[in-house]
Amino acid sequence: MTSHADSPPVRRLADWDHDRLESLAEEYDTPLYVTDLDRIKENYTRFSSAFPDAHVMYAAKAHTGKSVLEAVLEAGGDIECAAWGELKRSIDAGADPNTLQYTAVNPPDRDLDYATDLADDAPGLTITIGATDTLDRLQARGYDGRIAIRINPGIGTGHHEKVATGADAKFGVPYERVPDVADRVRQEFELVGLHAHAGSGVLTEGLEEHCRAIERVGEMARRVGDESLEFVDVGGGYGVPYRENDEPLDLEKTSALVRDAVGELDATLKLEPGRYVVADASLILSEVNTIKEAPDTTVVGVDASLATLIRPAMFGSYHPMYNVSAPERESEPVTVGGPVCTSADVFAHDRPIARPEREDVIAIGNAGSYGYELASQFHSQPRPAEVALEGGEARVVRRRETLEDVTRVEQD
Repeated sequence: MTSHADSPPVRRLADWDHDRLESLAEEYDTPLYVTDLDRIKENYTRFSSAFPDAHVMYAAKAHTGKSVLEAVLEAGGDIECAAWGELKRSIDAGADPNTLQYTAVNPPDRDLDYATDLADDAPGLTITIGATDTLDRLQARGYDGRIAIRINPGIGTGHHEKVATGADAKFGVPYERVPDVADRVRQEFELVGLHAHAGSGVLTEGLEEHCRAIERVGEMARRVGDESLEFVDVGGGYGVPYRENDEPLDLEKTSALVRDAVGELDATLKLEPGRYVVADASLILSEVNTIKEAPDTTVVGVDASLATLIRPAMFGSYHPMYNVSAPERESEPVTVGGPVCTSADVFAHDRPIARPEREDVIAIGNAGSYGYELASQFHSQPRPAEVALEGGEARVVRRRETLEDVTRVEQD
């Protein structure tokens, strides 16, 4: 039997059992998220095995579904959270609050209230700050516990400018101010670590630039005295191949380059993969409802939309697509779009797919990372159901919303 660590480094859309997918669409209706929890455990274990001396935490913002968080915890992972809701959901999934790390980015009062109240009973909780204002606000709440300082390394990486956080002034303490902030934290709180996150979606060819940011984090750790730190957290950002011909991340090379970049440290190295753990573990099933021959293309209308998966509209992201109902048909280039009234609601232009017909089921791959997390009720569309696969069994882990759910919070 294949161990999690030896599982394939990438799962292509063609690797899924398409007969099973078609039966899931028939049983649970569409649009439908399908998430393979076994794959999540495999991905986490493979990544953590590549960094045997590091502390690997899952970045919850990629997918905060309870079943996903439970799978990460079952695989032995801890969880990094970026908002109070993620803290609560992690605890509801079974995480010990003493193991959580809360990375505060311009945190609203309710977030800090929740985190500091939580720390009263869980002193192991770590709060990562990116502004001295946050220190002032924590101090005003009587908090004097564990603090990590988020560094802005001045270098952003990743698949899109909107995720290149390492060069964005919104994120982290400006690099040259970190020593002074560290001195203050040592006087008023418990300084336990430094943190940085350069960007998201980095594959092997982007590692050198990514590691330039990590070098700066290691240099700063030694500058402020890494022997007194518990950890140096270089964040996540490790990508998966969305296009069929892209190569998967070379984890052996990644581990070597990251270790070399951060340099010699007395502190523990910490990493926070999110996308790598969940992206290829989930897909969307959507039914074709319209075929329209236009002058320049064939338009294929499906029941999923940018409200189901916004990444193509937001980032111009590529997601593989497959006709699971009739893969044997000859492929032809088609434009696939949903029912939302905007030209942004298109999943693919001139994409070769086995010629779709009405009522065919189309699979949209690599939807696990920032897929359901960014789903919305735009156009008053109820959000889709999510089915989890585990040990060969399927179960609903998120029911399909109804129109009553869409309007439930409104008041006269």
